[in-house]
Amino acid sequence: MTPRQHWLNGRGVLFCIVIAVLVISGAALLTVLLKNGPLKSGTLQIKDANSGKLYGSWPLEENGEFSIEFVHSVNQSPVREIFRAEGKEILPHALRFFSFGAGMPTDVPEGQVLSLDGDAIVITGFSSSFRELNYIVGTVSDHLLLLNDETISLRELCGRNAHITLRIK
Repeated sequence: MTPRQHWLNGRGVLFCIVIAVLVISGAALLTVLLKNGPLKSGTLQIKDANSGKLYGSWPLEENGEFSIEFVHSVNQSPVREIFRAEGKEILPHALRFFSFGAGMPTDVPEGQVLSLDGDAIVITGFSSSFRELNYIVGTVSDHLLLLNDETISLRELCGRNAHITLRIK
């Protein structure tokens, strides 16, 4: 038996099969990534807080951002709460608003930063995280979900005064 014949017997054949499987698997994964973009970390779900009825769900990338925007009921200016997904946790990333007044922060705790972005006041540096967010959808002004370059009216999706819960599944 020649050295080449000996190599192809037993472990050599198994080695070739393992290498072929790894190359094919890697090519398949690369094709999926190139076609579909980054792997998703989960799905952002909006459910009725009382009944659990699912209003909608959207894919969300790891460290992907989404926002809830509404008009503040007292000072009548837009407020945007910006969040990031980290696994199944929801991390506050920034709070963006346009005027101080009742219900709006006027100073920030240690570790947070208040800055200006044009006419907007922006607070960053939050250190908390949540498994879920709870909102009551506006009766006078809408709440908007901003996600994946979409703007979704929560009043249209869930109804006025709906008690909703947002989670990442």
